Amino acid sequence: MVVPPDVRLQKTLRPKDGTAGIERPKALLDALPEDPRPLMALSSRHVVSARAFDRATLVQLFRLAAQYESTPQLMHMPLSGKILISAFYEPSTRTRLSFESAWHRLGGDIMSITDPATTGMAKGESLADIAEMFNNYGDVIVLRNNEDHAIYEMLDALRIPIINAGNGIDEHPTQAMADLYTIFKWRPQLLAEHVPPAQHIRIGVIGVPGRMRTVRSLLLMLGQFSEVIAEVVVICDEAAPFSAGQAEELAALGLKVRISKQLDAELPALDVVYINAIAWVGDTFEAMGKNLRLSAASPLKPDAIILHPLARGEELATDLDATPHNWYFAQARGAVFIRMALLTCTVRRVSEVMDTPLS
Repeated sequence: MVVPPDVRLQKTLRPKDGTAGIERPKALLDALPEDPRPLMALSSRHVVSARAFDRATLVQLFRLAAQYESTPQLMHMPLSGKILISAFYEPSTRTRLSFESAWHRLGGDIMSITDPATTGMAKGESLADIAEMFNNYGDVIVLRNNEDHAIYEMLDALRIPIINAGNGIDEHPTQAMADLYTIFKWRPQLLAEHVPPAQHIRIGVIGVPGRMRTVRSLLLMLGQFSEVIAEVVVICDEAAPFSAGQAEELAALGLKVRISKQLDAELPALDVVYINAIAWVGDTFEAMGKNLRLSAASPLKPDAIILHPLARGEELATDLDATPHNWYFAQARGAVFIRMALLTCTVRRVSEVMDTPLS
């Protein structure tokens, strides 16, 4: 049967249930009073680790992201004439495109590197020398590299800010910002001055925190909001999923973390389920345990949300896409706006941006 063109168009444009109409950036914006002071300190600052961000700075980044997302018609171009060097020495789709989308929406120009074989690295050029060259060509660098140490080796030579878009198994701080931005759009009341214990949330993290950079950064940033998190349950097949000192650092932040191997037994009590597919092992990615999978048949709490940094594999069934549990597509969309907020503050003082109000 041949489907008429108008029907095909309707099928293309009609959003799936669970992928549209569930985000509430305006509610988050209205819930947060504006205070540009924490954001002003981000001007010309490197973004390497989640450890560099306190609660006040994150909250104001979420507010600015919600402002960008909820009032796009009022946006101006604060980064017109600025150049982003998008250096991705490891394959990426969502992170690279969301950074580049964010930069274009802010009015800037981009130079992209997507293959290290086309750069001086293939000739043995040092990272410090590459950083020195970057100083002359752009206003900010976004770097992804499969080696943990690469970004740190460049810092001393840089005179422009660099943003970590994932370095080996170490960290992915802007992904963690996108994750938290999604959670607080889902429940803005979690950022209230006083949140009753009955409204505190339980978060399940399916994966290996010691080898997953997204999870490492996420847990560190969750520590800034530990007072509204009743518990984080790390669900994995490994007896010792943390790297040296990681569990102690999270405890020092006030985060209550428990390890479990029983996915289905934990799901009915979880408000947020964060699942990641792969961990960096040696020189490649390795899939998680085969028993740690989610589907529409999983015993999820009725109002629970699922987050996933994507790309997904068999661990996240597509039959969840059309359910209210699906916030992973909203998570990917929101990453553009949180990166817009961060780039604005990193490259220009936020006071300059606020001279032309967004709302």
